[in-house]
Amino acid sequence: MAERLRFLPAGSDAFLVELDDLETTLTLLDALRADRPDGVVELVPAARTLLLRFDPLVNDRAKLVEVISRIDLSVRSTRQGETFEIPVIYDGEDLRDVADILGWTVDEVIRRHTEATYTVAFTGFAPGFAYMTCDDPAFDVPRRKSPRVRIPAGSVALAGKFGGIYPSDSPGGWQLLGRTPLKMWDTSRPRAALLAPGDRVRFRDRAKGASVPVSGRPDEKTTATSPSAGLLVTRADRPALYQDLGRPGLADQGVAESGAIDHASLIDANLCVGNPRAAAAIEITFGGFALKADRPVTLAVTGAPAPLAIRTVDGRTLAVPFGWPFALDAGDELTLDFPPEGMRSYLALRGGFAVQPVLGSAATDTLAKVGPAPITAGDMLVPANAPAAAVDPCRPVPKTMPKADDTVTLDVVLGPRTDWFTQKGVATLLAQDWQVTAESSRVGMRLAGAEPLERRDTAELPSEGTVLGAIQVPHSGQPVLFLADHPLTGGYPVIAVIARHHLDLAGQIPIGATIRFNAIAAFDPLVKELKR
Repeated sequence: MAERLRFLPAGSDAFLVELDDLETTLTLLDALRADRPDGVVELVPAARTLLLRFDPLVNDRAKLVEVISRIDLSVRSTRQGETFEIPVIYDGEDLRDVADILGWTVDEVIRRHTEATYTVAFTGFAPGFAYMTCDDPAFDVPRRKSPRVRIPAGSVALAGKFGGIYPSDSPGGWQLLGRTPLKMWDTSRPRAALLAPGDRVRFRDRAKGASVPVSGRPDEKTTATSPSAGLLVTRADRPALYQDLGRPGLADQGVAESGAIDHASLIDANLCVGNPRAAAAIEITFGGFALKADRPVTLAVTGAPAPLAIRTVDGRTLAVPFGWPFALDAGDELTLDFPPEGMRSYLALRGGFAVQPVLGSAATDTLAKVGPAPITAGDMLVPANAPAAAVDPCRPVPKTMPKADDTVTLDVVLGPRTDWFTQKGVATLLAQDWQVTAESSRVGMRLAGAEPLERRDTAELPSEGTVLGAIQVPHSGQPVLFLADHPLTGGYPVIAVIARHHLDLAGQIPIGATIRFNAIAAFDPLVKELKR
């Protein structure tokens, strides 16, 4: 028996292993989980690929390719799980389009969907999102040509040969059949994700009296109490977010790393005030933020250089050094205005903030809806008073950040799907200026260019793992640059990935600026034929 493995670069510290089918992919996944190679940080399975992310200080791509090439994939993995009945209200926006694509009536789509059995193959895209295979092979529909900016939580959808249920409001390109009232992801349950690999699902039409089963523990009514002491947020033009270095290693639960978009600036803010480098700080986008202290505190602000000022109790206004530690007395109010360059500033408090971690991290993942709630005006920030080292009064001069009228060059590594584009398409990516549009967020930056990227292969790409910095290209040909809260998996080809050393810079490029991509590595896929 021969196995064909194709190894595709996916940035500076990751690659995709492309296999013949889903069964072989899951066999490789189980083998690597059973005997995990040194330095492997993340494993993200998909329809016909396995994304492997590694620590380049511990291992490298060539060594990992050799390890994988020696694995016997002839004995297939078998998985079994629970069976769930999911009630559905069949009123999806794409129900008629799906019927037309399949050549059926709407009633026939609903009938066959409820008669089919779906099996969870793997999780990804967002926490609680399960990619399910169907025992009715006729269900095979393309994604939408242009993904929606927002799909409501509970939407039951199809894409290619897969079915899925959106666990939270999020962007996506799947075809919508209807919606279910069940929660796919709930951190109050012993298992936050309702569905896990191996589980089976039968959909039931609520119009025909399908009941809503109770899953997890019932909601508990609690009376929320706000802390009465700390730093009062007196202004927040946009919600600010608690962020740390994220929650790596949880891809098997469908949870992405998330964390601060600009790691270096978060670490610098913590070093300024003597905190551990990974301590939670506050990420503030485009300034417009203020807080008042009820006690003496030491703070620092790094990242985008928002103009800082302190208004004292007696009415004086004091200048504040940016990128250096400074003190507030009780009653002082700190204000951050709109930064002239960059996007995101990081506010650190000596001793840290008292914030409840979720899945081991205080990071707020805006796509997955995991982590502390956004910070708004009227909130009280409570000091944790954790042990801290000496403050560093001699910090390096802050780096210059991009402005809205700048053109920023970002280094990229071509792949993993560069060969899905024509030679002209790749040349366009590297030669053309790309403007950052207003439809950008922590999930990704939507870019606009005069000429869309031309594809060689117009087929549907089965969903596969994606990495921070991936440049994904939907059918429109206008790319999306994935940032910290990007989905774990995606169904559009990734033409290139931002090099590791430019990821922080990418996250500070403001709306209106333009980007020029510079390839620092050629597309170099490796194919191995393994005989068993």
